[in-house]
Amino acid sequence: MVARPDITAWRPAVAGVAEVFHAHFTDHAYPMHAHDTWTLLIVDDGMVRYDLDRHEHGALSDLVTLLPPHVPHNGASATPHGFRKRVLYLEAELLGEEFIGRAVDNPELDDPLLRRRIHQLHTVLAERGEDLEAESRLAMICERLLRHLGHRQVAPVPARPEQSRLAHRLRDLLDERVLEGLTLQDAADLLHAHPSHLVRAFSREFGIAPHQYLTACRVDRARRLLLDGQPSQMVAASTGFCDQSHLTRTFKRLVGVTPGRYADTARRFPVDRG
Repeated sequence: MVARPDITAWRPAVAGVAEVFHAHFTDHAYPMHAHDTWTLLIVDDGMVRYDLDRHEHGALSDLVTLLPPHVPHNGASATPHGFRKRVLYLEAELLGEEFIGRAVDNPELDDPLLRRRIHQLHTVLAERGEDLEAESRLAMICERLLRHLGHRQVAPVPARPEQSRLAHRLRDLLDERVLEGLTLQDAADLLHAHPSHLVRAFSREFGIAPHQYLTACRVDRARRLLLDGQPSQMVAASTGFCDQSHLTRTFKRLVGVTPGRYADTARRFPVDRG
C-alpha cells in the first residue's frame, strides 16, 4: 500500500516569501516544470534526484539546494522510502534574476551554517506573531545566498561608529513601537540602511537581535500588567502579541512560567493601593 503524501503549505506574512511548503513523498515524481520564484530547498530525510538545464543533480540532506526561477526541473526520490523536504519559495526580486545562470551552474550549496539558518527560519515561520524574527533571519539567509551566487557585497558596510549609531536609532524605533511592532524593511527604509546590516549592527552593539529585544520589551510590559491584575486576554492585546496563545508561548519561554501562574504571585502577595 502506497503511503499518502504528507503536505503542509502556507503563505506567511513575511515580505519576499511567496510560499512555505513541507512535504513527505514516497512515490510522487515531479514532471518537468518551472517556477516564477527561487526554490530554496532542504531535505530532512532521503534524497531527491532532479534534472536542471539537462544536467542531473541530487538534493542531499546535508546540502542546501537553490533552484532559480524560470528554469525547468523535475524531481523524484532517489531512495525506496521516499523523501521529506522543506521549501521556501522566494520572490524573484529578493535575490535578483541576474543570478539565474550562476544558480543553474551550482544549485547545491555545501554550507552548514546556511542550512541551519534555513531550518531556524522554517521553525519561526510555523509560529504566529514572529514576523520580525522571520524577516531578520530571511535577510541574513539572502545575504549568504548572494555571496554564494558571486555577489560579494550586498551593500556598503558602515564604519563601526556608524553601525553603533544605527543600532541605537533602531532601538529607539523599537521602543517607540512596542505595541504595533515594526517590520525590518520599514526600519531599513527609515534608517536608510540595508536590512542585514541593521540586524548585524544591533546584535553587535547590544548582544541581542532586534526581534529578541522587542519580545523582551513586550514581555516586560506584560509582567507589569499581569501584576496589576489585568486578565491575560487583555494583556496580550495591550502588549503587541497577536493573541493569548502567542503571549503564553513567549512568556513561558522567557520567564519560565505561564502568564496565569505568574499572575498568581500577585494574588498571594496583595499590594495595598489605598
